[in-house]
This record gives sequence, structure tokens and C-alpha cells, in this order.
Amino acid sequence: MKIIRELLLWLLFLLLIVTGLFAYYANSPIPLQRTPFEFSLKQGTSLKSAARQLQQEGGLNNGWLFVLLARGLGKAKQIKPGNYQLDHEVTPLQLLNIISKGRVEQSSLTIIEGSTFKQLRAAMNADPTLRHDSKPLSDAEILKRIGASETVAEGLFFPDTYNYDRGSSDLLVLKRAYQLMQRQLQDSWQKRDADLPFNTPYEALILASIVEKETGQPGDRPMIASVFINRLRKNMRLQTDPSVIYGMGDQFDGNLRKRDLTRDTPYNTYTRKGLTPTPFAMPGLAAIQATLHPAPSRALYFVARGDGSSYFSNSLIEHNNAVNRYQKK
Repeated sequence: MKIIRELLLWLLFLLLIVTGLFAYYANSPIPLQRTPFEFSLKQGTSLKSAARQLQQEGGLNNGWLFVLLARGLGKAKQIKPGNYQLDHEVTPLQLLNIISKGRVEQSSLTIIEGSTFKQLRAAMNADPTLRHDSKPLSDAEILKRIGASETVAEGLFFPDTYNYDRGSSDLLVLKRAYQLMQRQLQDSWQKRDADLPFNTPYEALILASIVEKETGQPGDRPMIASVFINRLRKNMRLQTDPSVIYGMGDQFDGNLRKRDLTRDTPYNTYTRKGLTPTPFAMPGLAAIQATLHPAPSRALYFVARGDGSSYFSNSLIEHNNAVNRYQKK
């Protein structure tokens, strides 16, 4: 009995030592090879594979102790896939909590008001935090993949900042932006002013893209919308330079010349009456609201004052005088 008691005491002593060492390991900071330390865990990664990967990449100093820690805490099967980033040293216990709770690094993409879909695609393709699933696809294929019913992508994505986990598909970001535009447009359409010259929300979106591109000062948006709506009602050409530039595509060299205004394209609002076939930029909510709630006016013309604001005129004579005053002085 004496021998058994001594053995039990020794076992208890060893257990206390092991427990102490294990607690020391679990709560000692891991010396990272670099900060920020980025790593990715793929779908289906096991605990042993994750520990081996982290040790090889310099984010863990003892893989088998980490596995024992996870099993002892019942988290061996709770490893979450994702892209992670450690900005400072963490303990093995903290690291286990991070990868078992899926606290992945968040990134963001901002869609800027007035940008084109071509510009948006270029920004996404250059973003290293996204998975570029859309890169080999045509615009039409992208729309099909995100569940859009339209055939032209221009103007369909709501300008906003979208947060996502690093490594997320760019198609998921596009789908969120498309769905948000649909919600914002439909909600605004339901609350629109009466007697507007639009048959569909899409037509309003087209004019909103014009308002977005023509606005220098935010406070001018309702008046700019009013000018174009008054022109539509009178069957006048909209004569907006941004649409001509868009229709020129890569032929535009930064200078809009008089001959460009007479060269016909589907987007040349100097040669064609009515709205353009599609939006030619992504309008923000303010432009959509201004389009569906224009200022009450009889204005048919406006000219830039040179400070970002515009001068509005009811007649051509008044407009020509304003052009002489603000642009030819």
C-alpha cells in the first residue's frame, strides 16, 4: 500500500507538472516570423493539417502540442476555413479561438458614384483580397452568374462600400451590389413624384446616370434633373457631353471636340432624341432621388460657373449670355 501511495503521489506530481507546462504553453505568445502574419485554411482542412501548415509557415512553434490543446478543449473538429491575418503575437489558446470561431480578416471594396462597369471590373481585378472568378467572364456571363435579368451591366451596381472576408469571390460582391441597387431603385420608384416621363425604373436609372455625371455641386442635382426632364417632356435632345464621351469608348482622348458631337453613336444625345439605350455610369442614391424628385422649374439649359456649381436658364438667349459670362470670359 505504501508503494501504491508513493506511485500515486508521483503520478499526481507529474500530472501537476504536465498541466503547468501545458498551461504555460497555451498562454505563451507565439513568436511570429512576420507581422502581419497571413494564412489561409481551405475547406475541409483537418486539425493536424492546420497545425502542420501553421508550423511550416512560421505561425506556430509546436504543432503537436497545439493539436493536444485543441483536443483537450473539444475544438478538434471546429476548425473554420478562411483567410486569416494576425497583426500581433497571439498565444496558442488565442490562435485556437480565432480559427475555431472563424474570425477571418475583413477587407472592403468601394464602388464610386459615376464610375463605369469597366472601371469597376478593373478595380476588382487589381484587388489582391478578392478571388477573381469574374475575370475570364464577359459582362453578360457575369450578369447571368449573379442572377440578373438585364443583358447590359452598366449602371446596375449600387455605389457603396462592401465588406467581405479575404479570398471571397468577386461575384459575391457584385451580387450584393446588384441586389442593393435593385432594392434602392424599386423603393425610390414607389415613392416617385407624379407625371414623370419614365415608364420603368430602368428608364429612371438611365437619367440618374446622366444626373450623376453632370453634377458638380451636390445641391444642384434636383435642378439638373429638372432640366433633363423638361427637355424630355418637350422632345428636345438631352445634349449631355458625358453620354457622347461614353459612346466614343476608347476613341476618347480626353478632349471633346465639335466633330465628336456630330459623330453619331447610340449614346450621342446631340444626334439622337430621348434617353440613351442604357445607363453609362453607376448613379448613387442622391442622383436617383433627384431624378425621381426633380426641382420644380422651367429650366432647359445649364452651364458650369467654374466653381463646380451650375447656372440654370429658361431660354436659349439667357443660356448663351451665361455661356459668354462663365465660359468665354
